[in-house]
Amino acid sequence: MGKNWRLVERARELRREPTEPEKHLWRHLSNRQLGGFKFRRQATIDPFIIDFFCPSKGLIVEVDGDTHVGEDDARRDTLLAARGFTTIRFTNADVMTNMDGVLISILQTLVSLSNRWEGSPDPPHPNPSPEGEG
Repeated sequence: MGKNWRLVERARELRREPTEPEKHLWRHLSNRQLGGFKFRRQATIDPFIIDFFCPSKGLIVEVDGDTHVGEDDARRDTLLAARGFTTIRFTNADVMTNMDGVLISILQTLVSLSNRWEGSPDPPHPNPSPEGEG
């Protein structure tokens, strides 16, 4: 199964132009700052683009703005759950006004989930960079 290059390019665009709440949360999730867990920003899980993804736990963190439709989100979450992923959602307001609560909730969820890859805190990256961390 090949990569969906349109999806990959759209994810790149979203990484270049994050919303303020996404920037705010990324400052706390990047560089393994939250419990040592690795997160990716605007990751692709075909056919979706995920706001934040912790591969070792299969945790998806979504930051929802005013344009999100609850029924669509529920359908998406159900499809991803069937593939073994857990999704938690926060509103833009949560991220901007209650960061401590958001981080505690994310960390509690991470700790409650099993590792997806036995014997390894993080799965091998499918395309590791020659410099190491990718």
